[in-house]
Amino acid sequence: MFRNQPKGLIPAALANMGERFGFYTMMAILTLFLMSKFNMTGEEAGSLYSIFYGAIYILALAGGFIADRTKKYKSTIIAGLVIMTLGYVLLTMPSLITSKYIALAALLVIAFGNGLFKGNLQAVVGQLYDNEKYGKLRDSGFQIFYMFINIGGMFAPFAATSVRNWFVKSQGFLYHQDLPALCHQLKDGKMSEEVLNGRFSELATQVSGGTLPADLSAFADQYLNAFNTGFHYAFSVAIFAMLISLAIFLIFQRQLPNPAAKQVVKADDGSIITKEEIKQDAQEIRQRILALLAVFGVVIFFWFSFHQNGLTLTMFAKDYTLLKIGNVQLSAEIFQSINPFIVVFLTPLIMWFFGALAKKGKEPSTPKKIAIGMGIAALAFVVMALGSMGLPKYSEVQAMGGLPDAQRVTPLLLFATYIILTVAELFISPLGLSFVSKVAPRHLQGLMQGAWLGATAIGNFSLFLGAIMYENISISGTWWVFVAVCVASMIIMLSMVSWLERVAK
Repeated sequence: MFRNQPKGLIPAALANMGERFGFYTMMAILTLFLMSKFNMTGEEAGSLYSIFYGAIYILALAGGFIADRTKKYKSTIIAGLVIMTLGYVLLTMPSLITSKYIALAALLVIAFGNGLFKGNLQAVVGQLYDNEKYGKLRDSGFQIFYMFINIGGMFAPFAATSVRNWFVKSQGFLYHQDLPALCHQLKDGKMSEEVLNGRFSELATQVSGGTLPADLSAFADQYLNAFNTGFHYAFSVAIFAMLISLAIFLIFQRQLPNPAAKQVVKADDGSIITKEEIKQDAQEIRQRILALLAVFGVVIFFWFSFHQNGLTLTMFAKDYTLLKIGNVQLSAEIFQSINPFIVVFLTPLIMWFFGALAKKGKEPSTPKKIAIGMGIAALAFVVMALGSMGLPKYSEVQAMGGLPDAQRVTPLLLFATYIILTVAELFISPLGLSFVSKVAPRHLQGLMQGAWLGATAIGNFSLFLGAIMYENISISGTWWVFVAVCVASMIIMLSMVSWLERVAK
């Protein structure tokens, strides 16, 4: 798998592990943190979640522009790592994060750092394969890169929830996913007598060592304080991962290409371009950019669907899923570890599968693989839609004070959905990065990688629509919308395959 790959590939992937660790920490706990800390509805939390996840990727355009203009890719990457670390430090401070606007400001610090870092590191990895010696290994190289960067994501949800649950336990309580919302309901005077003397009292007793608290109002304050402070401390796990990534990059940066060292000339407008870029005429550059924009337009809808994993799918885990396997108690957030786990363990198998097809001359082109990935994503939401049939609407669950365990669905439904979605991701994300690095004009590598992430941003800015549907229509109906979106994207992508294959030659 690693044979004949450029030696800078693995250090670059390891340097990106910290960013992924932080990403999956945020994806696992951010929505539930916002709802618990600031008494938000899912729709309100979804709006902030969308802004943050959109900003993470849209700011990659600015990061790519800076690196392309200065040719200082490595310096830009280092600055991004430092700024992201600072953002996570801010989130660990309960006394600082006292309003949703301050929380959003801290999140945007992380997003800006990510914008400087992510697209430019991908561009540098792509430059490893500009050498003709490694050119044919571009797709497999990005698959390896994608596999390694997800190792951090495997452990982030477990680490974050372990810190949160440890702190809750240190305050004399146990974790329960339904209690924060119920505590807010009691504090706001919106809890019915039936729920107060029923489910709320039952759960308060359960998490308090088997004894019903004498003052349930005081219990609500204490539990929320313990739960929310635990969430703040959970963000600290990302800080350590970021520092490790920074150290790895600083140590091994000499193994990565340095575009500033290439032979350059000045264009008429004073910008610096390399000799290789002069060989690309204006018509070719125009075709390449149009092809990339077409792909970007299609993948917007994949990311709109896929990144529901940190929003509506996490809400589904909290509201509708039985968080037990046998006697083992689960947290709603740990389902986020399935995606990176499957990325790491399925990537070698998928690489072998494509390699076997290549030997027979039957390997699909990169654009065709992306279209297939869209179809696989649609299948994942078909599974969710069928598994959610007959479940009560979210408003009905709220009125009940939470769904009783007997009416919750098996966690295997989410496990299956995440596995299928991850297979779809492996057909789209690493191969999309490879396609961009191959097709993008040489002097726009950073900007085009940023534009790929910008397409992701547009999808992410739309995530809140999922939360609106989740809280206002049937749960099964919500998933059927995502099925339709993914199928339409697949059809559009298939219609463009021949053209994209010609441009990519």
